[in-house]
Amino acid sequence: MPDALPTWSETLIILGIDPGSRITGYGIIKVEKQRHVYVTSGCIKTSGENITERLHQIYRGIKEIVTTYEPQEAAIEQVFMHQNPGAALKLGQARGAAIVAAGTIGIDVYEYSARQVKQSVVGYGAANKEQVQHMVVTLLGLSGTPQADAADALAVALCRIHSRDGIGTMVKGIRQGRLQ
Repeated sequence: MPDALPTWSETLIILGIDPGSRITGYGIIKVEKQRHVYVTSGCIKTSGENITERLHQIYRGIKEIVTTYEPQEAAIEQVFMHQNPGAALKLGQARGAAIVAAGTIGIDVYEYSARQVKQSVVGYGAANKEQVQHMVVTLLGLSGTPQADAADALAVALCRIHSRDGIGTMVKGIRQGRLQ
């Protein structure tokens, strides 16, 4: 844990990561006071059948993102238990590559379950992907809908922001029209 977390009067850059062995989504949000500003988002699409090479691609992609945008914090979605243990293992490996890459600049990486992310962003822990995408667009004031994995990563970053600030403050801010 850092010695002193930035307050909302300061600028804070947060990286959200939605890990996957084939597609890893990422999203960067800047927090200025209580305003959420979309910076960028996208997907790291890996290629090849060799898992080692795909993990290197994820590592290099996330490392480039953290080097470019210099986030103070990162958040990543936890692995949920798949019916297929092999898929869960590959997802865990992808998470590990992303966590190590994010940690290369010495930032803390926070983990959230899919249910926590959905609850934080949509208000319903069993929300579907379309509902998450819609709320990401709404909360960040985007003109278009990001690709599903990028939207999930932005949702993870928003979850981190909301967990720092408290969900009650977020809901109050939406009602008052001050969070974007």
